[in-house]
Amino acid sequence: MLAQLLKDELSALGIQTVDIDENGYLMATLPAHPDAPPETPVIGFLAHLDTATEMMAENVSPKVTENYQGDDIVLTDAHAEAEGKAVVLSPRDFPALLQYKGHTLITTDGTTLLGADDKAGIAEIITAIEYLLHHPDIVHGTIRFAFTPDEEIGRGPHHFDVNRFAATYAYTVDGGPIGELQYESFNAAQATITIYGKNIHPGTAKGKMVHATKLALAFQATLPERESRSPKPTQISLCAGFGFGTVMSLI
Repeated sequence: MLAQLLKDELSALGIQTVDIDENGYLMATLPAHPDAPPETPVIGFLAHLDTATEMMAENVSPKVTENYQGDDIVLTDAHAEAEGKAVVLSPRDFPALLQYKGHTLITTDGTTLLGADDKAGIAEIITAIEYLLHHPDIVHGTIRFAFTPDEEIGRGPHHFDVNRFAATYAYTVDGGPIGELQYESFNAAQATITIYGKNIHPGTAKGKMVHATKLALAFQATLPERESRSPKPTQISLCAGFGFGTVMSLI
């Protein structure tokens, strides 16, 4: 649905090469300026269509705070505040807010997800395209852009056709401070390891019983720290074995 809306908007702007494949990936092209050297590389920009699934993202009512001065932002209405149910965005909890004093902030009203991840990226890319269309004096090469599904559930790249996108260099527009460029990221790889301990009757267990949890912790301690950091806590589930050991899944 959103991909089709964007396709219609891009077509209305004058972008002629716009298509959506069977997996919902929208790709489009802004042709090179006539004065661009033929060797100019093709640049790509990407943003994802979906928003986080943890909270409702329908009927969004943005709250606009102009000339932010670093104080708390009460997201909910006065009625909720009077009942002690106010939702507050505070620099005490989010110190990065203080970097945006004097700026206009757009937030949720506390009842839904705002969805700026990654609606903001989509808006930035389309605004840049519109700017280039309205300023033909700016010389640029061919620009490819794509809007993709399923980023929030970790499947965004699964059906992305790199050859079809055909960009020499590409940038994802998705979060981060103004002016920041990130050139590497974690790979989000996952492995499930099952570790079996050795269960023995306590009367004869000294020096023989091996607990799967200790084995798992010892294994994790051997992983190179710089290569084993995760943006999310390691999930550990335990299942006690009967007579033959303890099973541990480390994800």
